[in-house]
Amino acid sequence: MQTHNLGYPRIGSNRELKKACESYWSGKITLHELQSVGESIRKQNWKLQQEVGIDLIPSNDFSFYDQVLDMSLMVGAIPDRYHEVILQKGNNELDLYFAMARGYQQNGLDITAMEMTKWFDTNYHYIVPEFRKDQQFKLFSTKAIQEYNEAKHTGISTKPVLIGPVSYLLLGKEKESGFDRIDLIKNLLPVYLEILKKLDANHVEWVQFDEPFLAIELGAKEKKALHFAYSEIKKVFPSLKIILANYFDCFGENLETALSLPVHTLHLDLVRCPSQLHDILDSGKLGGQKHLSLGLIDGRNIWMNDFQKSLFYIQKAVDQIGSDRVWVAPSCSLIHSPCDLALETNEKSLAPQIKEWLAFAKQKIEEVVCLKKLAEKDPSLEALEQLGQNQRAIENRKTSTLIHNEQVKSRVKAINSRDDQRQSPFSIRQGIQKKALDLPLFPTTTIGSFPQTKEVRSWRARFKKGDLSREDYERLLEDETRESIVWQESIGMDVLVHGEFERNDMVEYFGEQLAGFAFTKNGWVQSYGSRCVKPPIIYGDVHRPAAMTVRWSAFAQSLTDKLVKGMLTGPVTILQWSFVRNDQPRSQTCTQIALAIRDEVVDLEKAGIKVIQIDEPAIREGLPLRKSDWQEYLNWAVRAFRISASGVKDETQIHTHMCYSEFNDIIQNIADMDADVITIECSRSQMELLDAFGQFNYPNEIGPGVYDIHSPRVPSRAEMVDLMEKAKEVIPVSNLWVNPDCGLKTRHWEETKKALTEMVGAAKDLREAMIESVS
Repeated sequence: MQTHNLGYPRIGSNRELKKACESYWSGKITLHELQSVGESIRKQNWKLQQEVGIDLIPSNDFSFYDQVLDMSLMVGAIPDRYHEVILQKGNNELDLYFAMARGYQQNGLDITAMEMTKWFDTNYHYIVPEFRKDQQFKLFSTKAIQEYNEAKHTGISTKPVLIGPVSYLLLGKEKESGFDRIDLIKNLLPVYLEILKKLDANHVEWVQFDEPFLAIELGAKEKKALHFAYSEIKKVFPSLKIILANYFDCFGENLETALSLPVHTLHLDLVRCPSQLHDILDSGKLGGQKHLSLGLIDGRNIWMNDFQKSLFYIQKAVDQIGSDRVWVAPSCSLIHSPCDLALETNEKSLAPQIKEWLAFAKQKIEEVVCLKKLAEKDPSLEALEQLGQNQRAIENRKTSTLIHNEQVKSRVKAINSRDDQRQSPFSIRQGIQKKALDLPLFPTTTIGSFPQTKEVRSWRARFKKGDLSREDYERLLEDETRESIVWQESIGMDVLVHGEFERNDMVEYFGEQLAGFAFTKNGWVQSYGSRCVKPPIIYGDVHRPAAMTVRWSAFAQSLTDKLVKGMLTGPVTILQWSFVRNDQPRSQTCTQIALAIRDEVVDLEKAGIKVIQIDEPAIREGLPLRKSDWQEYLNWAVRAFRISASGVKDETQIHTHMCYSEFNDIIQNIADMDADVITIECSRSQMELLDAFGQFNYPNEIGPGVYDIHSPRVPSRAEMVDLMEKAKEVIPVSNLWVNPDCGLKTRHWEETKKALTEMVGAAKDLREAMIESVS
């Protein structure tokens, strides 16, 4: 029986990679220093897995920004607009790579970043490959070969991890009409063969191909591409042992295709879909040679594994195909897990009783090895002791009084049909709100957060340590809020925000004030690039003990006669961006959160806040991978949002925000959410995402983002006007807002002020043009 791991967190236990990348971007460290940090993280990860006892350790799972972008660079899928970057004096391959991810605005060049979207149903963002008709590919980067050899020099023989050729194409987007990107498989495959040839020359035995699109309904063309790709690879490299990894759901109707591919090992995500093991073993189509990798350890959540349940699946597989054809592994790459639970030493933020129920990446690979030992015919005494500890912790969690709150459960049961309905339909509310709010055409606003400087972050850190009194801390935050309100007024912003200087993270901030949540100090996971988040842990029934945001929204509103928007995170996003309890349906937990947010919305209205935004950027990412499962999720997700938003009067305008998602397939459900205003990301796609709203005749108001906040690049006023002109072609002018793509917390004030000044100027130009057209 073998153990293996599909991928390990690359950010470093103390976010070393984040700090190094940001230092490199700001010119504080050299390329050599950045590369040294990456090398150190890789070696630490390899040695850790080796010491724990993992048999097959991955390489090429490290990335300076994103694994899909790494693949684009490897196969030379570099859009033409970036070619000048590498020609600039002093630039290198990594500068080109970062320009593709973040845009480039220096040395006379002004180049937009590539599009970014969610990795399946996770909160990880990847850089979307761009394809053109007859796209040609060529080997550009040899990263996979370099990192395999790097591990080899440390004495560790690894299995390189590559995104499979079919999934790589499906992850991308056609940038012109008249072709289907899957048809590029014959152009792409020779580059994969060239990569494998170089790996073969270095005596690689195993290669892991990730084909997560096997968890999604595929058409005949995609299935044919899979057969073509893996048959060609087998033909050229008959002795290469291929691990084909699917995760996040079952193979489903793709099972026959997967079983027929000429690969050595099939990896199954048995956390998301335990029934598929029975389907495969009982199908009679596995054959006598193919191995099975059982993904039993949850790579996407932090709850410890139930060894008894996992051993049942291992034994079933062993009984039918023998232990030598059964592998044990996490369900997917561990990049979605924090690094090491042992770093959590603060009992005030994470109680010992809760901590004993958890496992982070390091603990998960230990669980993998322990399961292998327990599956042996004569398990060691040490392994049996670990089994006993595991079962005691599992039982303790089931019976803990920390988890259940009968009042919360009763309130959920008492919800009726009126609780998820506004008083009047939007067609009536819109007229009432236009009169009450008195906003101009093309009203301007931001998504909520403003840059958090080192000073702001240091205040929060000092306050949490006890080095700064609450009075002094709040006085500093008041000064910062006052300054931001004055500045927004000075540039002519229409609907202001307080800036969220008191908040650490849009989910963590709320979780800290809700019952049923626990927190970590070092539980960081990568969201995109250098952006790391620390998801809260929902361990019990959720409710709101006290108001969470009213103090700061009311203070900001007292400083101005203009409207100040109350800022909340929606129930689905809080759910999606947390580590969620797995002992009850997610829909039930989401409804509990919705009631807590509803209470806050009502209190904001009572405090005089007339515009309230309930962000739901994660509602699209929460969709199950298979369309057949969508409706059940959308029913409870939309209902949860409506519960949170429906306790206010018609005059109160409810906004929501969504970003980096494809909306076409769920546009009716977005309309069903019935937010008065929705703001969405549109700048990277050049307003393409808005087409779905136009074709649907979306009835409510909409703010298509005109400013890409994930790039340091400052767009011009003319560029933003041009984007809004495109928006006017599909959305009625009376329904359009002007805003950035997302919150501005991660940006710097200098670029933010320049960009927002241009944005407000663009809105004024649009209004003047409308007046001139009428006259």
